[in-house]
Amino acid sequence: MIKIGVIGAGNRGKDVYAKYILNHTNDAKVVAIAEPNSLKRKEMIDEHKINPNFVFDDWKSFLSKDKFCDAVIIATGDDMHFEPIKLAMEKGYNILLEKPMSNKVNECIEIVKMAEYYGVKVMVCHVLRYTPFFTKLKELIDSGIIGDVVDIQHNENIGNYHFAHSFVRGNWRNSNETSPLILQKSCHDLDILSWLLNGSSCTKIASFGSLNYFKEKNAPKGSADRCLDCKYLDSCIYSPKKIYYNNLGAWPTLVATEIQTKEALDEALKTNNYGRCVYKCDNNVVDNMVSIIEFDNGVHVTFNLCAFTDEVCRTIKIMGTKGEIRGNDLKNHIEVYEFGKGNGRFSNGKKIEITPEVIMGGHGGGDTGLMQDFIKLCEGKLEDTKTNPKISLESHIMAFAAEESRVTGKIIDMKEFIKRFE
Repeated sequence: MIKIGVIGAGNRGKDVYAKYILNHTNDAKVVAIAEPNSLKRKEMIDEHKINPNFVFDDWKSFLSKDKFCDAVIIATGDDMHFEPIKLAMEKGYNILLEKPMSNKVNECIEIVKMAEYYGVKVMVCHVLRYTPFFTKLKELIDSGIIGDVVDIQHNENIGNYHFAHSFVRGNWRNSNETSPLILQKSCHDLDILSWLLNGSSCTKIASFGSLNYFKEKNAPKGSADRCLDCKYLDSCIYSPKKIYYNNLGAWPTLVATEIQTKEALDEALKTNNYGRCVYKCDNNVVDNMVSIIEFDNGVHVTFNLCAFTDEVCRTIKIMGTKGEIRGNDLKNHIEVYEFGKGNGRFSNGKKIEITPEVIMGGHGGGDTGLMQDFIKLCEGKLEDTKTNPKISLESHIMAFAAEESRVTGKIIDMKEFIKRFE
């Protein structure tokens, strides 16, 4: 039985990783919790039957003790990863680290060095590598069915309500307090692009983007600062009535209120950030961003990150010398076109349609695959992980460079960028 402690009982720590351990495996058990919020802490205690001796108000108290379990899950805020993981490594814990590793370049680099120095097993939560959808895409590329990859178009369709919840009202609305959008939301995507290209490294990156819409100047005339007081409550696209009241007991309402009742939600939205007008928040992260990326194997990528989509999904087009792959992860659908094998007037490509395996769990089954591998890693059944810090560093560096390009208007040479932090 692998004994695991959880540091940070937010949506990922409590409702995803710890919940998986509770409901889906007999090989591991949550035995400790560090969480400042008393309600979330109590929920963890009750669900996992945690001994009071291993209940802590904060991570410092947890990690001040001698090592008492096998592994820790670090799911604190983006700006609160470095110190806990440093101490956890010193104690010899195996670690599941929520992405991003850190919101600072130098700390990401230091985490890689520390993992190698202490020799502990660390898995970064790049869950897309564990999804059947992206695994199938990689298998297709590696098979050579479309020849050599030349160009990729990849879209992270955030979804209008998801963006309003997480990046206008929510925890990641202000990059001065947490992380730039491309790091927090899309180090996933930058990581998966590198993985699809067999670990190819980025050589240059240029990005363009802005906070275009979620500003006070776009607020409807006469709108209130808080939604429950507003005359547009029933008609506004981003009304909490549409986003939260129909999702009691599920995300994103699990984040909007600690108690999942209509009455508790009413009270929470009167005071917390999730009841604020989306046009009158203290948000500063971009709501649209386009990056142009060059990899060292000659492949070029355009990556589009946008709030203004109906569906929450990732779509991709991979163009090769012998064919083309198109995919939509929400629809779990992949199309492969082999050039010159069709019967069309101009020898259109032969079309193959693929439905990848379905695995239950968030992120298209990626959360499930991630947790399965983490438990195997702790058991010693895996030598290493697909997402160790050294591998994950590439996507983080790309994200930091992309944000610098967006802010400065310059094309970033990655070798020169990395030298500044060595």
